[in-house]
Amino acid sequence: MVCVPRSRGVAAVALFALLLCVPAVRAEETADLPYHQQKNVVYAEVHGVGLLLDIFTPRSQPNGLAIVDVASGAYHSDRGKIRDHKRARMFDIFCSRGYTVFAIRPGSIAKFNGPEMLENVNRGIIWVKEHAREYQVDPDRLALLGASAGGHLACMAAVSAADAKAKTRVKAVAVFFPPTDLMNYGGFKIDISGDDQLAQSIRRLITPKGSETIDADRLDELRTAFSPARLVKPGLPPFLIIHGTADFMVPIQQSRVMVAALQKAEVPVKFIIKEGGGHPWPTIHEEVELMADWIDGQLK
Repeated sequence: MVCVPRSRGVAAVALFALLLCVPAVRAEETADLPYHQQKNVVYAEVHGVGLLLDIFTPRSQPNGLAIVDVASGAYHSDRGKIRDHKRARMFDIFCSRGYTVFAIRPGSIAKFNGPEMLENVNRGIIWVKEHAREYQVDPDRLALLGASAGGHLACMAAVSAADAKAKTRVKAVAVFFPPTDLMNYGGFKIDISGDDQLAQSIRRLITPKGSETIDADRLDELRTAFSPARLVKPGLPPFLIIHGTADFMVPIQQSRVMVAALQKAEVPVKFIIKEGGGHPWPTIHEEVELMADWIDGQLK
């Protein structure tokens, strides 16, 4: 079953919600967590603003491998996104298996546009590699994770490091429900040349500051340049993509076009479809376990 919005209006509302909605999720803390958490480590400084990450190190025997988790939702990377990932048991599951997890926060749409956030993700990957010895992990065997906006940024980081010698190259990419094609969202091309809030929000995501009035052709170029499904090339690391059929914020069509592009380029890809899954779903930790199984196979 393919969940594709039936009208441009539905697609527009879904994308608008993705850009502007910042859900608040509270995560329960327990006394016997399988990790130590180091909060608010500065991994880069941009225009005098510190970019932060949290480091989750396993209490049990570490396996010498690391996960880079892009903590971003609705293109916001406040601390609530860390709590969202805790609720999905990401850190519990990966740290229980011995992984060290670096949850990077690449900045929010209020301060950075999409390409700038991508650059901040790349800064985070480089920081992890440069500090790999300190945390006793292999810099050449990193997995890159993300969900929703974080999944979009993770996909962009992967496709922009196609060269096997690129500094930001990773070993595997695993994402939940990522936007991947801003030119064809839910089966439609959304007009972003107008003055409505949706158009303004998308332009803010893809354009440099002060360039919101550029012409439609240039806007399409910028959209294409920030659509990982349109940038896939041979030689990329393997991908795992997980998406629900009842996701009305990021239609499953977005994952399908990414999978098709990867398959065409002969890049290994596994696609898991969650029947009835929304954005996200209550039992998503079960799919996180599947993600961990897949990453075990890629990194070990």
